This record gives sequence, structure tokens and C-alpha cells, in this order.
Amino acid sequence: MGEIEYVTLDAADASAARRFYAEAFGLDDRSQVRVREAGAESSGFRGFTLSLTVAQPSVVDSYVRSALDAGATVLKPAAKSLWGYGCVVQAPDGAIWNLATSAKKDAGPVERRFDALVLLLGVADVPASRRFYTGQGFTVGKSFARMYVEFEAGDSPVKLGLYRRRALAKSAGVPAEGSGSHGITIAGDAGAATDPDGFAWEAAAPAASAS
Repeated sequence: MGEIEYVTLDAADASAARRFYAEAFGLDDRSQVRVREAGAESSGFRGFTLSLTVAQPSVVDSYVRSALDAGATVLKPAAKSLWGYGCVVQAPDGAIWNLATSAKKDAGPVERRFDALVLLLGVADVPASRRFYTGQGFTVGKSFARMYVEFEAGDSPVKLGLYRRRALAKSAGVPAEGSGSHGITIAGDAGAATDPDGFAWEAAAPAASAS
């Protein structure tokens, strides 16, 4: 089964980005999200979102507060929806984060932890990208026609899904247009590859060797 060990985000100021992720979400360069100094130009929507799924609304609110205190901006205010409760924020480095729960009411005290980290890639052709990823060893868990694919995560620290680019941008609250670097590299067991939408993959390395 294909697995993602971690993702590496490009940031013009890597030190500032690392501080943000530590303060906002408790993530560091030994976690599922790493940061590197990179000056590759990009504009508009980068074509992906990252999500922290949590147990209940109060945990969403806790992460939202710490993200805003650390310098994030709100793209979609926290609100209930058909699917639960969530908020979309943008980190200072430009990455878009969805903080969400399927629960609509609190059922206990606030525990500041997340149950899953999900990477959603916005793609031009979902069936074509699905074929690419199944060829890389990923197993389809859920699939909704030509709109969305969710792969089985197994023991992977990062779950992977595919969504039509315009639908993902709408969900994030941003225009779908964008150009230049995606600003993310995905590290897993499949080694180096580039998917049909230009998302780069590399072989996973120990945290100590991450730059």
C-alpha cells in the first residue's frame, strides 16, 4: 500500500514558518509537516489543502485561536455545516488549512490533539490522477464518480485524497486560478515521481536529515 510519511512545505522564511506550525498546531520538523527555505514563485491557489480532523467543535476553536495568534488569516469562519463543524485558515507561508470535525456538539473536555492529517490535491482529471496513484501502490478507499477519491491510509501519518481543483478551491474559499510552484513536496514509500498535475514526490528521509 502506498503511504505518505510527511509533506514538506516551501516558505520564503523557513524559521518563521516553523515557529508558526509549532505555535499553531504543535507540529515540528519531526512531525508530518516539515518546512524548507525555498524561493520558488507562485501566485493564487497552490492546488492543495491540508486538514486537521479533530474530535469536537471546541478543539476546532482551540486550533483556530492558536493559528490566528500565530499569524494565520481566516478564509472561511468557523461554522456548522451538513458535514459537521469547521474553519479554513491560511498560514503565513500560504498553505491553506481546514480545521474540522464531523461532530456538531461537544461531548467532553477539550483535548488539543488531532485525529488525522489529510492532504487533498486539487486535480484537473480525477480518473487520470486516480490511475496514477493506484499505479504507485495506493488503494482506493472511497470514490465519488469523477469528483473525489480517498485512498486507504493504513498506518500512514498523512491521508491522501483527490478532489477536482475548482471544487477544492471553492471549499477553501479561494479562487481556483493559480500558477507557479505548488510549494509542497510529498515524501513517501513510492520514491521520486511527479503526478499528472505536477505534484512532486520524493523518498522519505529521517527527520534528522530534513532541511
